[in-house]
Order: sequence, then C-alpha cells, then structure tokens
Amino acid sequence: MGKVEDDEAVARLEAALYSAGRPLTIEELIKASGTESRTKTLALMTNIVKKTKSAFRAIEIASLPDGSYVFQLKPEYNTVIRRYASKPLLPTATLKTLSYIAYMQPISSKRLVEVRGSGVYMHLKLLEQLAYIEHQNVGRLKIYNTTEKFQKYFGIQGDKDLLKQKLFTKVRSSNQTSPSQSPPQAEDVESMTPSSR
Repeated sequence: MGKVEDDEAVARLEAALYSAGRPLTIEELIKASGTESRTKTLALMTNIVKKTKSAFRAIEIASLPDGSYVFQLKPEYNTVIRRYASKPLLPTATLKTLSYIAYMQPISSKRLVEVRGSGVYMHLKLLEQLAYIEHQNVGRLKIYNTTEKFQKYFGIQGDKDLLKQKLFTKVRSSNQTSPSQSPPQAEDVESMTPSSR
C-alpha cells in the first residue's frame, strides 16, 4: 500500500470509529479501512491511537480487552460534559427499566410489569430494537436478559453475576445497601452511561 492509500485507510478508520458510537471489532475495522489485512489495520490503529493521545486531552481511542477499539471521551471528563451532552439515547424511564433488567436478570415480563408498570412494554420494545436486551419464551412468560451489545456499549465484560457486580459496585457503596435490598435508580445509573456519548 502506498502513502496515499495509507492516508485513505487512516481516514476511513477515523471516520468509522467516530461515527460508530460503539466499540468496533478488528474485523469491522479491516472492512472500514479497505486494507483487507489484519496486520496492516492493526499497525494503522496503533498509529491512530498514538496520534490521538498526543493531539487530544479529553478524548481517546481505547483498545478494549476483547480486542475492539472505541472512540470515546476519557472517563474523568464524564461529569464535566454532562450538562453539554446531547439528548440521551434512552429516556429516563427506559433507562430505569434497563437498569432493573441488568440488576435482576433473568427476569420475567410479568415481574417487570409488577415493578415498573404497564409502560414497561414500550421500554422493552425500544430496548429490544436497540439490541440491549433479549428474551426467551418460557411457557407464556418472556424472560429477559441483557445482551453482548449491552455489555460492549457500556464497556462491561463478563458473566451476568460479574456484570451486576461491576455495574452497581458504586451504587452499593454510595447507598451502603446489600445487593438484595434495592435495585438502582435512574440517577444511580447515570454513571453507567457510555463514555463515548
């Protein structure tokens, strides 16, 4: 690949990372770059990460443990920009439902309606459209769990028990409650919002 082609591949990678709003796998980055080479794409990504570190103070391209890359705001700036951030992806009520599912999963639709009210059906529809949750039919009940996309989007990896622990360690310590007492509220979940938003 010549210099012009490298520049074009870098521009494509930057555009993909910027516009995705989520972590991209190396396979997705290879497609975006047009290099058709894992080695070349990884080398370009290494250079992009270095350039981003030297050029920016508040944003970064982070390499995640699963090998994916994400363009995001550095976590230490989340509270600074909160008042300037655009409209959140999820309304507060839907975010509460998502947090409840993440905390209590697996959970039945019946239980969700009991706790969150009949408006939960609209929340579930939106969350399934965004692929943050999935369900299995067990008899007449639907049993809900979070998805791998949910974990990647919020930067959390691991099994569901570890997920609960990671998501709500801060909530538990600030509320000084045991995990079985009460699930988090929407204001507690704000710390769960992705740093790339």
